Amino acid sequence: MPSDFLSYIRENVVLADGALGTYFYEKGISLGTNTDLLNVTDPELVYSVHEEYIRAGSKLIETNTFGANRFRLGSLGKDLSARQINIEGARLARKAAGKEIFVAGSVGPCGVEFPLELGEVSLDEITESYKEQFIALLEGGVDLIILETFTHLEELLLAISTLKEIEPTIPVVAQMVFPSRGMTAHGEHADLCCKKAMEAGADCFGTNCGRGVKAMLEAVRELSPLKDKIPLSAFPNAGIPEVIDFRMVYSTPPSYMAEKVSEMVRLGVRLVGGCCGTTPSHIHEFKKRLHIKARRPAVIKEISRRRDKKDKILKKGLGGLLRSMDNERIPVFVELDPPPHLSIQNVLKGAKALKEAGADCITLAEHPLAVLRADNLSLAHIIKRDFGIETVIHLTGRDRNALGLQAQVMAAHLLGIRGILAVTGDPASSSDQPGVTGVFDLNSYGLVKMIDGYNNGKNLAGRDMKENTDFSIGVAFSFKPSNPELQLRRLEKKAALGAHFVMTQPIFDETSIEKMIDVTSHLNLLILPGFFPLISARNAEFLHHELPGITIPKKIRDRLWQFEKVEDQKKAGIEITRTLLEKVSSMVDGFYLISPLNKWEVPVGLLRDIRASQWKGSGKLKKLLKENG
Repeated sequence: MPSDFLSYIRENVVLADGALGTYFYEKGISLGTNTDLLNVTDPELVYSVHEEYIRAGSKLIETNTFGANRFRLGSLGKDLSARQINIEGARLARKAAGKEIFVAGSVGPCGVEFPLELGEVSLDEITESYKEQFIALLEGGVDLIILETFTHLEELLLAISTLKEIEPTIPVVAQMVFPSRGMTAHGEHADLCCKKAMEAGADCFGTNCGRGVKAMLEAVRELSPLKDKIPLSAFPNAGIPEVIDFRMVYSTPPSYMAEKVSEMVRLGVRLVGGCCGTTPSHIHEFKKRLHIKARRPAVIKEISRRRDKKDKILKKGLGGLLRSMDNERIPVFVELDPPPHLSIQNVLKGAKALKEAGADCITLAEHPLAVLRADNLSLAHIIKRDFGIETVIHLTGRDRNALGLQAQVMAAHLLGIRGILAVTGDPASSSDQPGVTGVFDLNSYGLVKMIDGYNNGKNLAGRDMKENTDFSIGVAFSFKPSNPELQLRRLEKKAALGAHFVMTQPIFDETSIEKMIDVTSHLNLLILPGFFPLISARNAEFLHHELPGITIPKKIRDRLWQFEKVEDQKKAGIEITRTLLEKVSSMVDGFYLISPLNKWEVPVGLLRDIRASQWKGSGKLKKLLKENG
């Protein structure tokens, strides 16, 4: 391979490696461990991962030094200097790469929030930190530097200019995060950032990390007109992560990512690789696409034994929301997302139409996918006040500490809200807002326990609240037909802690719903399967490949692709949902309808059909109300 990276990339598409940090975690390194220190504490692991990526097809590998600077290392590096960690990181990568593979020194943001606050950290201190890291990587033998995952243009430009002062001839790849619409979280367009980076001395510009492949494609399209002026790069995440037992799980499969990466290459990208959640399997699939040279587990038997022992999990009292419902008809909850702005008229119009069509309840998410939206509690109060329909607010552990969460629960009580869905919340790393971090004083278990405590008149400290709240407590359930045991155990624990009803991830086939009903029948919970009317073939592909916990059967996706026009695909998608609702109408406890892209007109039509059909459902609500007095 030629030694001149810039000459090579102008003539060839270069395949880089994938994630290091999340792949180390997958290999057993404890979540939260500073992975940069592994260069010294476990060099064999770092070297072996470099080798795996090279065997998978990588022609460029990055050093394991993304956060190896004095600010990020802090006290963790007190016995190891940033210089030592960077030199060792470069040495390990160089050893694995030999003479045929490019080695890029990986450098991320310093960890100090920009713009700088007066007196916090000086610009000179940050510059010295970058110099320290750059000099060590160059001494270790890297061929180029990759500046990646930058969210502040100001900091990126500082890093580029600092590097070019040290070594003007070293190639530099500059990459920023563009979470949506080809813009940074601060609203700067990708093409503007690229032009500024070029002026500062960047030799290649692109994007990495962010909110999945679709969002990255938007940024690449924004950058595409500049492809003849500067080589472009793209390192997407393997979708949006899901938190399962405090572990980040990325669900986007390699084949889907490879398809989208090839589209990026057609738009002018010359350097491609993977970011969080990607593995050598993804890189191998990229190589094939780009032409760069079941047994079921015994869980059902275990579940049956639970039922045989009549291991019923029952909590007295169902809360005001469930008690308010007409138990002679099938319950229907409909989800509306608060808007990402302050104009709420369309959502109010939708809530009114849904009430008139026969909805029992409107549920309102709290910043789904960590994207900023209007406050769901305020909106829930307005909807209930103006239209007389019950509302459920989603409450996440991501955004508030235990003090703020309890205040939100008390506020909901004071405003007359009687339903809360307790969820851990999507990771803050997928946010469209700058500097967002997750709190997670409480996860979904802790939230259920806390709300149940308020229903019994006690706060988290055990103090008397003078009144009891009357919430119906909801929880989420992601049913996986091939292996339901893990999620089922989680659901059983939530039931034991005080949950009353369940809203599932969207399910798209009758067989999966039947299996879900079977494995959860020992729980005295009102379980509402999620139904998501698909409005296009692309919509179906995005949900299937990029949103964790959602699986859309191939036969459904293929059926939508049979239609050329999006309008016809939408009609087919709604008809698929309508047919599924009818097939399961006698067996389910209720319906949870999700408005696709907040198009509430779609569930309005389905609601009218449901009420005209006069389906009764399983009758479980009436049974639970009777059992609970």
